[in-house]
Amino acid sequence: MPITAPLRGRGSASNPANRFAPTRSESDAQWQEEVPVSIATEIQEERSTTIISRNTSPDIPFDRSLNPYRGCEHGCIYCYARPTHAYWDLSPGLDFETKLIARTNAVELLEAQLSHPSYRCAPINLGANTDPYQPIERQYRLTRGCLKVLLRYRHPVTIVTKGALILRDLDLLQALAAQNLVRVFVSLTNLDDGLKRILEPRAAAPAARLRVIRRLHESGVPVGVLCAPIIPQVNDTELEGLLAAARAAGADSAAYTLVRLPHEVAPLFEEWLQTHLPQRAAHVLSLIRQCRGGKLYDAGFGQRLRGEGPFAELLAQRFAVAHRRLGFKRGSELPALDCARFAPPGRQLALF
Repeated sequence: MPITAPLRGRGSASNPANRFAPTRSESDAQWQEEVPVSIATEIQEERSTTIISRNTSPDIPFDRSLNPYRGCEHGCIYCYARPTHAYWDLSPGLDFETKLIARTNAVELLEAQLSHPSYRCAPINLGANTDPYQPIERQYRLTRGCLKVLLRYRHPVTIVTKGALILRDLDLLQALAAQNLVRVFVSLTNLDDGLKRILEPRAAAPAARLRVIRRLHESGVPVGVLCAPIIPQVNDTELEGLLAAARAAGADSAAYTLVRLPHEVAPLFEEWLQTHLPQRAAHVLSLIRQCRGGKLYDAGFGQRLRGEGPFAELLAQRFAVAHRRLGFKRGSELPALDCARFAPPGRQLALF
């Protein structure tokens, strides 16, 4: 799909072929079709065979995750999960944010996997790939269903979101928190509504995310902030302000990551820069390359989250100073979620 203008409510302006596509098509300017002003969201339903994903990444603080949805309507242009849409022969561009897949048997699959005799308890992360509280959760309620299962079996869970819909499930989160079974991380990338509208078009507004932090904190639900990603010359100047606002709202922990541009995300991000910030585009890309050994992305563990070089080192120093000044807890100071409470279904049923 050719670029003509930014699409209303969408992060991508095009729909490039995924990296596995056997053929590529190019538009002929003579026959170029007009791009619509907006594109409606389509939802497909999938019956999955498994729901808990495993990873062995040394720079990720969990070894398992759960994603009820494929694709994400929030449309964040920088999203490192965009390339996963290629596995379903869909584009990491507009398809990722308009052609969503709801894994309708997620709740029953989770219960079955937790019931397996070989299962060993460790915190599950909700939102490692796509946001569990994106808009279609209002209709499918798969995240809420999974939380009910986790509460019933007293299984610990961490949640990452930039969706205000999480407050709908405050009853479940409070019940989990009362047993030290949950920690929420709210992703906060900027405090500028104008930037949010083009960077993360269908995610909650910055003020709404701060309200989420405040409500969770006041309700006794442990909550931290993720300033992720930090993008040079796009939102890096806001780092200290983001941390201060989140701390004032009640966040007790904080982390950040440098923007990651794997596979098809890099050209999509370059396209976004040329569309929305053309005068800054070259400088932004130059700084990213300086942090990635001359490339737009380095997948090496450790380096992929923080980068290297003077700019990355300065960013790390700024974060460390603000983190200490604002009184955030360090990771080692946060209480570990309680895995000892886990009650496998068979054992639980035997009590009655």
